[in-house]
Amino acid sequence: MSGFDSSRPFVIRTEDLDSDAIHWLSQRCELVYQPFQDEAGLRRLLPRADGLVVRTYTKVDPALLEMAPKLRVVGRAGVGLDNIDIEACRARGVRVVSTPDANSTAVVELVFAVLLDAIRPRVFLDGPLDAARWASVRKELIGRRQLDGMTLGVLGLGRVGSRVARAAAGFGMRVLYHDLREIPVEQRHGAHSATMQQVFADSDAVTIHVDGRASNRGLIGVREFAGMRPDVVFLNASRGMVVDHHALAGFLRSNPGAQAILDVHEPEPIASDNPLLGLSGAHLMPHIGAATVKAHANMSWVVRDVWRVLDGKPAEYPAW
Repeated sequence: MSGFDSSRPFVIRTEDLDSDAIHWLSQRCELVYQPFQDEAGLRRLLPRADGLVVRTYTKVDPALLEMAPKLRVVGRAGVGLDNIDIEACRARGVRVVSTPDANSTAVVELVFAVLLDAIRPRVFLDGPLDAARWASVRKELIGRRQLDGMTLGVLGLGRVGSRVARAAAGFGMRVLYHDLREIPVEQRHGAHSATMQQVFADSDAVTIHVDGRASNRGLIGVREFAGMRPDVVFLNASRGMVVDHHALAGFLRSNPGAQAILDVHEPEPIASDNPLLGLSGAHLMPHIGAATVKAHANMSWVVRDVWRVLDGKPAEYPAW
């Protein structure tokens, strides 16, 4: 195939990256952009690939690996590895690298932005009001709750969850958490360990920050929602598959004072038959937890580890 420099490693990029990271890697490799949606084009290029750089929606599974016999490394520009079959890569000797802490702060900021939206109604004025309307608007916008004094339940006290706990402490919130691991006291930021049932029962707001392991599928279902407060603010910025959306829809219908704010879904984009569509208590976002320029840039620099592997050096952030 003409037009390529065979003296340098051949790397395929299937999704968007920061332009500086693209330029950096292209100085070291033969880098081509082949959108994952164009399956025929990807099949045509994979046999030559030494490296592959993906983000969220490229599925690196045994079928893809079978088409890429020369593949040495897969770089996931992001945190979760749900779209990459790690064991299949390991079996073929394909290294997997990622950016495990690239977007944590961005996700935490989104959690508190939407939590404040939920408890502090507000409007922006675009014109003058007479005294009566001024007084009326001010009464309408009185928040029933404020973060100071609320209890926040955090399911998963990892990279994101621990930062959520730290920020919550700054707001004066009491924080309960549940995690499969024993978290050292000095890493809890004042959060108190509790059972999952206690977290749900005692929290004014619950935020989910668990990983994509198979056992977390449907983790939050009918029984879990039944144990939550009828006016809970429920947030999920982890994985869509963690929450049973039918169970959540039933909970919201039975508890009109509750709110659910979801940034992640299964499938994505949101399907037309999603049971949460049209429910007043459900607020669905288009997976924007990491949607800041800085977070995107941080994730894009997975290219450094991709190059390390191709250059015969150990990766800084290997998944295995």
